[in-house]
Amino acid sequence: MKPAEVTAPAAAAERSASVRAVVGLLVLFELTSGFLQGGIAPLLPEIGRELGIPDAQLSWVLSAQLLAAAVSVPVLGRLGDLHGHRRVLRGALGCVAAGTLLVAFAPSWPVLLAGRVLMGPLAALLPLEIALVRDRLPVDAARSAIARLVGSLALGTLLGGVVMGAVQEATGDVRTTLLVPAVLAVACVPVSFLTVPESARATGGRLDWPGAALLSLTMVLLLSGISAAQDAGRLSGGVLGLLLLAVLLGGVWTAVELRTPEPLVDVRALTDRRVAPFFLGAFAFGVVYFGSQSPEATFLAADPERTGYGFGLSALSISLVALPAAVTAVIASSLTARIAGRLGYAAAVALAFVLIGVSFLVTALLHEALWQVAAAKVLAGLGTGVALGAIPTVIAEGSDRSRTGVTTALYNNVKTLGGAVAGGVMASLLAASVSGGRGDGTPTESGYVAVWLLCAGLAFGAAAVTATATARKR
Repeated sequence: MKPAEVTAPAAAAERSASVRAVVGLLVLFELTSGFLQGGIAPLLPEIGRELGIPDAQLSWVLSAQLLAAAVSVPVLGRLGDLHGHRRVLRGALGCVAAGTLLVAFAPSWPVLLAGRVLMGPLAALLPLEIALVRDRLPVDAARSAIARLVGSLALGTLLGGVVMGAVQEATGDVRTTLLVPAVLAVACVPVSFLTVPESARATGGRLDWPGAALLSLTMVLLLSGISAAQDAGRLSGGVLGLLLLAVLLGGVWTAVELRTPEPLVDVRALTDRRVAPFFLGAFAFGVVYFGSQSPEATFLAADPERTGYGFGLSALSISLVALPAAVTAVIASSLTARIAGRLGYAAAVALAFVLIGVSFLVTALLHEALWQVAAAKVLAGLGTGVALGAIPTVIAEGSDRSRTGVTTALYNNVKTLGGAVAGGVMASLLAASVSGGRGDGTPTESGYVAVWLLCAGLAFGAAAVTATATARKR
């Protein structure tokens, strides 16, 4: 037997063993990612008080990062395919670490938003890690590793809210609290240089720079238009002009992507009749899931003696109110396969949206007692868990096998875009209630009710669309 015939399998086994050993480091990155994502919402009222930011504008803390993620996820994913996923992963971790430090020490509102924009690559960590383990591990081992990464992200989200709330309760200083995730993010950068292997295979081609530039400019115009609408409290001519320009530029970007041999985003996948309804559902889910976080936190933190609503909760109390719903979502997500085994994945998606819609409708009608809000959130957690587990699966199974990876990545982009748009829309609704309310920058109760009713309507609409798609398939 020739030496090459012996060394090649041995080298492959050694590479697989090294990746199995380094999965623990990737798990650390996902725990940190979840910690950063889950820990910010309970702190929003404290951040607003520290920097003098009205409650109606705090949604931008979340939406700024999501808008940056909508661009950075496809760009970094493609760069990883071209130049190595480990190299791009290290750069993404460095960018996130810089963003968390900027957020912790931000002296003003614009600097805080700049830090959140730098944290946009946070959403690209998991796709890069999945691509890395799929490239270097056998199929069964890769599936196991991906499951551990997704589970770590969910666990980190749970820990983030509780730990950050506890630190805020103990120190009473929001900047000290924000340093906790910053230290974790900074520590991940040198760890990524230890034993993380590089991708074994690199694809040919190039990055779609025109597509990336047009997508970035479209997001900036969209952000500017929604922000201007919030500041003005109405849709003025200038605001409508910005939004119309964003729509037109988005159309140009779509046309460019359709004509590009190697597009940044596979727009054609959105028009596939088998998965298009579920992409609409993913967009609605992003709006409801991300858009409701900031209003719920500020509502729970509001002083009832001054505003006439709310419960005056601290960051830790807000985290504890959300904890049962978060645990329910994790459990429901793990049981999605069993639920879908009885109903079918598409029907499970429709049911999930119904549960989410009912929860927001109940909250809009009943929010005088804390137990009412907490119970409704548990119902939303049940629907959220099933949706998180079922939507990507039904999209993957409805797409062509040759485009499964691209289609599922597009699902993440659509969901993130929905969340980015939601932040501005929810902020505008709350700002509109301020302009017609008490005049001290605090939204009225009707503003929050409008947010919950909008979320309920979107969820019920998504349920109807996905249910119609299910019936048509049958």
